[in-house]
Amino acid sequence: MVADVLVIGAGIVGAATAAALTAAGLTVVVVDRTGPTAGTTGSGEGNILVSDKGAGAELDLALRSRVLWDGIVAELGAETIEAEFKGGLVVVREPEQLALLETFADGQRASGVQVQKVGPDGLHELEPHLADGLPGGILYPQDMQVQPMLTAAHLLRLAASRGSRTINGAEVLGPLGGPGRITGVRTTKGDIPARYVVNATGTWAGEVAAKLGAPIPVLPRRGFVLVTEPLPNLVRRKVYTADYVANVASGDAGLETSLVVEGTKSGTILIGASRERVGFDHRLSVTAVQRLAAQAVRLFPVLAGVDLIRTYHGFRPYCPDHLPVIGPDPRVEGLLHACGHEGAGIGLAPATAELITAAITGAAPAVDPSHFRADRFAEVPV
Repeated sequence: MVADVLVIGAGIVGAATAAALTAAGLTVVVVDRTGPTAGTTGSGEGNILVSDKGAGAELDLALRSRVLWDGIVAELGAETIEAEFKGGLVVVREPEQLALLETFADGQRASGVQVQKVGPDGLHELEPHLADGLPGGILYPQDMQVQPMLTAAHLLRLAASRGSRTINGAEVLGPLGGPGRITGVRTTKGDIPARYVVNATGTWAGEVAAKLGAPIPVLPRRGFVLVTEPLPNLVRRKVYTADYVANVASGDAGLETSLVVEGTKSGTILIGASRERVGFDHRLSVTAVQRLAAQAVRLFPVLAGVDLIRTYHGFRPYCPDHLPVIGPDPRVEGLLHACGHEGAGIGLAPATAELITAAITGAAPAVDPSHFRADRFAEVPV
């Protein structure tokens, strides 16, 4: 049997895409070279953010996704995927940074983001354990969080309940079909025919795209997260410093750290975020860990005597212009991409899946897909 759609990649984007496609009545096969959530999804924090995106195409995608996340939570159950509608708080350390942050937030508000300016006294009402002397910040009520591995697994189960099947341990070797047309893929577990193929392979999407005859510049960008011992509810929201936004938008290959602190259902506190382009280097960066720990203690002095129980790392799928690649590839008929989301894949997965489904079914897209074209890059770096 020839499936309507073959989705390569069983992370959050692939899982959301499979769920959306099966909801539209299409037959779907998901294939992964290891297994569900074994890549970037399994190394994420589960953030669903509008706060870190300036006005433009990515924010439009994030706002659409935020609407769709409400539906996903309602369908799967908030407890099932550990969904928390706790909001995000962005703070500044220096008075001169506050005006810049407020201008940034004003642009977001004009795009539909809920924004609440917070003065120095208000910060401690929201987060009592913050350091003293901070000038202010912005509260973003729409920010939320899910447990990414649980969410991807349940989206795959939802797709399976509608007839999809998943093949694990199958590495893609190349395309089926003639020049300029894909009709499935060759894998280490045999050929899998399909009318359409979706490249949702996250950090490895550039490698897979090249195998399928349509290279795109998706590269790995490593990041570390620190995990504390279980604690009482010391951090109520996702709290980060304003320089996090700048680091997300940076193209610098060197190590950058900007503080992100948030609690989890289990009581542990997650501390990030670092970014550096070092290929798929899995070695521990002591420098990154030390910087993040020191920044966390400066923002939340109460953490000074807290033990870390572990660190972990992952690789974000980075594109040079910081926009994902979503939709049909004009170079290879039948091939679509759903990748390159960098650290925003969890949050952007539902709207990405919706755009892929619209491209295949001919439905009207809810967000302008032209910004995410696969052929927008002048050249692909080696």
